Amino acid sequence: MSTHTSATPLMKEEGALTRYMPMMIIGGLFFMFGFVTWLNGSLIPFLQITCELNHFEAYFVTLVFYIAYTVMALPAAKVLKSIGYKKGIVGGLLVMTVGALVFIPAAQTKLYSVFLIALFLLGTGLTILQTAANPYLVVIGPQESAAVRISIMGILNKGAGIIAPIFFTAFVLTDMSQYNESYLGTLNAVERLQALQELSSRLIFPYFIMAGMLAILAVFIHFSPLPDVDLGAEENDLSVERTSEIKGVLHYPQLILGMLTLFFYIGVEVIAGDTIGLYGKELGVTNFGQLTSYTMAFMVVAYIIGIVVIPRWISQEKALVVSAVLGLVFSIFIIIGAKDSTAVWDLMFSWSGVPAIPNTVLFVALLGLANALVWPAVWPMALKDLGKQTATGSAVLIMGISGGALLPLLYGAFAEQTGDSQLSYWIMLPCYAFILYYALIGHKKRNW
Repeated sequence: MSTHTSATPLMKEEGALTRYMPMMIIGGLFFMFGFVTWLNGSLIPFLQITCELNHFEAYFVTLVFYIAYTVMALPAAKVLKSIGYKKGIVGGLLVMTVGALVFIPAAQTKLYSVFLIALFLLGTGLTILQTAANPYLVVIGPQESAAVRISIMGILNKGAGIIAPIFFTAFVLTDMSQYNESYLGTLNAVERLQALQELSSRLIFPYFIMAGMLAILAVFIHFSPLPDVDLGAEENDLSVERTSEIKGVLHYPQLILGMLTLFFYIGVEVIAGDTIGLYGKELGVTNFGQLTSYTMAFMVVAYIIGIVVIPRWISQEKALVVSAVLGLVFSIFIIIGAKDSTAVWDLMFSWSGVPAIPNTVLFVALLGLANALVWPAVWPMALKDLGKQTATGSAVLIMGISGGALLPLLYGAFAEQTGDSQLSYWIMLPCYAFILYYALIGHKKRNW
């Protein structure tokens, strides 16, 4: 198959540097993916204050960011087939550069709609990059170790997710106590507007720096030795008789069920990473802007475990079963846990010297352990036996990222309607149940 012939030259180039250069470059991209993506966890409570939003409105941040994956996934696949993966990566970075720059007028005007446009552009650029990078990792080496390669990228991605909230807190969230509602309520309309405008303007410098870094990275990739890989584009282009590529991939249950699995997985991952800050803020956690880092730290731990044990001791399929079961258990603990107690933190992490957080907040963070290995396990399982349909199949899987747009918004709607953010986490239970189904049964299906 073309996927193997395209991957082989990358693995047999002379010299270690040349051989591993593609992985190093893709690793840098995954770090950048994580940095941009997991800033949202800190951005949501920040924009809730700055733009004076309720729960439901605040989670439009995740809606527009992740819906870009659904809207732009198939166009991104077309772009990559026409101009190549390397040029596509450069183009994706340039789109993200524009998105970062749009944050500057958004911060100056304090218009939530402009912030959402900027976030959609960032999501669009990431869609192009993800559509290229993930199948690249699958075909660059042996199928059975694909989860390990993606896990290594996951460490970089979630490592950036640890750094991003700390970076955001240092540049943007300092002295946030002065912007609480009790203080803002003492100001008249003009003073309140001035205070919130000053807060909003804090975004200008960090996003200007981000735009510069993205532009520099685009230039670097353009001149780098990153090779293009053949993921079956030629065969797809030659199949003129086929009604459409999408109809073709619909015949693969493992792919369609895999896309639904990723839909639910990304939904719960984003809920765990992006709602924890706002939830912690409600419970009085002072460093609420950094709580996304906790979730990402547990994900990094799980990725390291995955690299050690897959496929040496357990298969990708068994790792997915364990992930789903842990997700169900932690979700139940979130729902029934005591939000005014820190006993679990005191028992497990008092040695760290890090300020304690309530039990339920900790269990949201612990979902990082459950979520980490789902993405790297599902990709090779869903793309298995697709052959020349691999490129289109990867675009279909990318569409599953729309779960990150819809499920957090649904969570926000329940939280706003019921006034109980804790009980609203129940929506994760059916998500993890479907992931468990795919791990046990769904990935084995080869016909409907």
